[in-house]
Amino acid sequence: MVANGRESANIGRRLRELRLERGLQQADLARHLGVSPAYLNLIEKGKRTVQLPLLWKALAFFEVEMESFMASLGELRAPDALAKLLDEPLLRSLGITNEDLTDFSGEPRRTATLVTLFNLYKNSRTQLETVMLQLHQKKQGDDPASPLGYSPFDEVTDFLQTHKNHFPELEEEATRIRRDFGLSRKILSDELIKILRARKVRVELGRPGKGSVVRRYDPKKRHLLLSPDLNEQPLKFQLAATVGLRVLDETKLDERLSAAFGPKHAETERLIKIHLANYFAGALLLPYRDFIAEVERTRYDVELLAGLFEMSYEAVAHRVCNLADPKRPGIPTHFVRCDVAGNISKRYSATGLRFPEGTGSCAKWAVHNAFLTPSVITRQYSVMPDGATYFCFAKVAAQPKEGSLVRGTAYSIGLGTHADAAKHLAYAQDMPFTDPHKMAVPVGVSCRFCERTDCNQRAAPSYKFAFNVDEYTKKDNFFSPLVEQDK
Repeated sequence: MVANGRESANIGRRLRELRLERGLQQADLARHLGVSPAYLNLIEKGKRTVQLPLLWKALAFFEVEMESFMASLGELRAPDALAKLLDEPLLRSLGITNEDLTDFSGEPRRTATLVTLFNLYKNSRTQLETVMLQLHQKKQGDDPASPLGYSPFDEVTDFLQTHKNHFPELEEEATRIRRDFGLSRKILSDELIKILRARKVRVELGRPGKGSVVRRYDPKKRHLLLSPDLNEQPLKFQLAATVGLRVLDETKLDERLSAAFGPKHAETERLIKIHLANYFAGALLLPYRDFIAEVERTRYDVELLAGLFEMSYEAVAHRVCNLADPKRPGIPTHFVRCDVAGNISKRYSATGLRFPEGTGSCAKWAVHNAFLTPSVITRQYSVMPDGATYFCFAKVAAQPKEGSLVRGTAYSIGLGTHADAAKHLAYAQDMPFTDPHKMAVPVGVSCRFCERTDCNQRAAPSYKFAFNVDEYTKKDNFFSPLVEQDK
């Protein structure tokens, strides 16, 4: 006997591969070897041990040396098309290994069928996500309907993504104003008032109206009224944003950019103008060249940068996401702001990180866990179901009112970048990414569209799995799907 057990299976598999490579039918090879097709079929499936004389005869027919043939038995290679599927979350959840897939090596038709069916499944899943996130298309003039839940705020986010959150014309105008007025790094509110007065704007402190209005600007009368309750940092930002509004009124940049973008919502144009005015405020208060030099020197230490420029943590975090000048770019980052209930009120991604649309986000994100330790920066490596890995950090920014946080505001401000770029961050200097498997926290986008099968924090079943109910089987989370590997 030449071999037994797994070796017999490997020999049979390899003989089958050699036969198929030459386009032979089992009956043809069996006739040449002097055995029945049924017996050869059992050999190829590893159910019969190959006798040495028969093996010599087969190798002579295939013109293959015994030494090279035996060496090839150690190469348990799955077909390439199938091997690529091993990275798919669903196949990982079923516990399929590369060794399992090698059994398909001699079955090209079965391999093609399996790959085709899996790709059809993926296409169907994508269509399901589209159905869940979008209304069917209907005619409104020449424009299709907007996706389900697609608000003007979502449209502004897409506008920013289109421009990579960088607007050179506003950067240049901010630089010109700083130069003309001889502004230093740390700008005072009084200096900004002088800039507005030079543009014929009358500035007053007083109650802008009833309720929570903190700024009211009348462009026709060129009159700005600001709440006396604003402290220096928000006061500076509101003044700088008003300068931005004046710049936009004069240049019509917002109108040109909006027309090119083609918004579907009537409110989007005004929201774009607001965002561009706020962008200008950041460019004026945190000048690009000086700011990115300090960002690189401090290694993205947002807390330290806030002190150096006397700006809020949130404003500095926003500005970090504007560093997309192709002549001197920063590292790609994503930004997210959420409240203690998990509601996301601001988001931007230059890293490819997906944010949920209209559903709750992943409770494992650093930006949510920051509320557990509000006095320190929360830091973590996170890995998405598709294998994309990020380094994220978050800080809680709270502003009490009348001594009460409930009456005031509390937000978690999160930033992140690709894990391989974390070496540029001060917050990751004591967390080298040496063991991705152990260090990265498994996260997703939202429970409804997460492919993880064993998340202990899952709050709802995933649309990507059948919700199989078994009263006799209990996982550590009720909503985790029961899959093959759980049997």
